[in-house]
Amino acid sequence: MSYKRIQIATARPQIEQKTATVIDIRDPQSYESGHICNAVHISNDNIQEFMQTTSKDTPIIVCCYHGNSSQSAAQFLVDQGFQDVASLDGGFEMWKLGAADLCSAE
Repeated sequence: MSYKRIQIATARPQIEQKTATVIDIRDPQSYESGHICNAVHISNDNIQEFMQTTSKDTPIIVCCYHGNSSQSAAQFLVDQGFQDVASLDGGFEMWKLGAADLCSAE
């Protein structure tokens, strides 16, 4: 099984309606300076906990800077048994071009 690639226009309703979990794999400083609302920051430090506490059938959208690193992270999650994983095409940089709903870590 493999991950999917998802366009921002397709991902937006799932993100806004919270029917998918967004995980942001960018560095902590980038995440803190702005991220997709309700995105969970995932790093090597907390990926194991995320995998242990998240249902394998939870829809997941992986976000990175430009949509490249998220592809390998998405495949990793599929390889760990997650059933519905997508990589956000264009990543956070593309998302923020058309998004009024960015959040900052407080």
